[in-house]
Amino acid sequence: MSCLLFEPYDPERRGTQNKKQMAKINFGGVVEEVATREEFPLEKAREVLKNETIAVLGYGIQGPGQSLNLRDNGFNVIVGQRKSKTYDKCVADGWVPGKTLFSIEEAAEKGTIVCMLLSDAAQIELWPTIKKHLTKGKALYFSHGFAITYKDRTNVVPPSDVDVIMVAPKGSGTSLRSLFLEGRGINSSYAVFQDATGKAEERTMAMGIGIGSGYMFKTTFTRETYSDLTGERGALMGAVQGLFLAQYETLREHGHSPSEAFNETVEEFTQSLLPMVGKNGMDWMYANCSTTAQRGALDWMGPFHDAIKPVMEKLYESVASGHEAQVSIDSNSKPGYRDGLNKELAALHDSEMWRTGETVRKLRPENN
Repeated sequence: MSCLLFEPYDPERRGTQNKKQMAKINFGGVVEEVATREEFPLEKAREVLKNETIAVLGYGIQGPGQSLNLRDNGFNVIVGQRKSKTYDKCVADGWVPGKTLFSIEEAAEKGTIVCMLLSDAAQIELWPTIKKHLTKGKALYFSHGFAITYKDRTNVVPPSDVDVIMVAPKGSGTSLRSLFLEGRGINSSYAVFQDATGKAEERTMAMGIGIGSGYMFKTTFTRETYSDLTGERGALMGAVQGLFLAQYETLREHGHSPSEAFNETVEEFTQSLLPMVGKNGMDWMYANCSTTAQRGALDWMGPFHDAIKPVMEKLYESVASGHEAQVSIDSNSKPGYRDGLNKELAALHDSEMWRTGETVRKLRPENN
């Protein structure tokens, strides 16, 4: 449980010299500083960025959520996007060609805060075009530290006279937008790689509040990159798919039907247990299940941990050494990579487990 250690927010002190921008919060015995809307309210963020033009480059994963939230929060935002179906989506979302929607290069030229929300591969490809518009005093903003952390491999080396900052939402751009529309926020990490103007951290926190963060914890570009690459290859995507598949296959090989194997492996986890874990924690779920489930889970979590920990250590070393980054860079640069990737994704989609999942989802009560 987190223990709040900051003073209650006093609106009469808003914007004063003495106003604290950070709160000290106890995370399981470790005290960290975080920025919340109490210490850094939206009104202050607007004041900090009142003379800025925020240019969001790319309208893929994070671009829509961040740009729309910023726009709805009253900031001066423009979007840079190449002509494509995605460009049409920009227009459908209310971005006006020639006024708030431009080519990537023109948006980079107009922006004082240039947001690199392009894919990692596109950032590498378009960096020479974007770099020439990073004039003195601008801020180069990221939501992932990849390009800077591995700058010796990506060649994304910013000029010395611009701020280099990051706000990394801990969720998809879709979640960032949907939670914003619900009046809620998503937690984010933030970092300053280069402070050329003396106001880089304030700019960063203002951007974080502007895009709809609930609270922000401080990190570095390197730590964000290592944790992000480890997480998506590990517990968030790679490991969980491997775990699902191993249990599903085991049940099927022992005569269980596809629906039973899927329901016991995926459906119960995602629809019943995971929401409770998200709301109350795994410790609460252990305490509120049957004694049979408690005993089995307590007995088997150790062997699973011992089997998985060496794999996680190997994964982290692969990330920290730059091997994972190089694999990604090399793969994306190969001719025909997209076609091969689509075949891999199609194989995942067409697997028995996830075809069973399609049927199970259709049978949920909300779909009938």
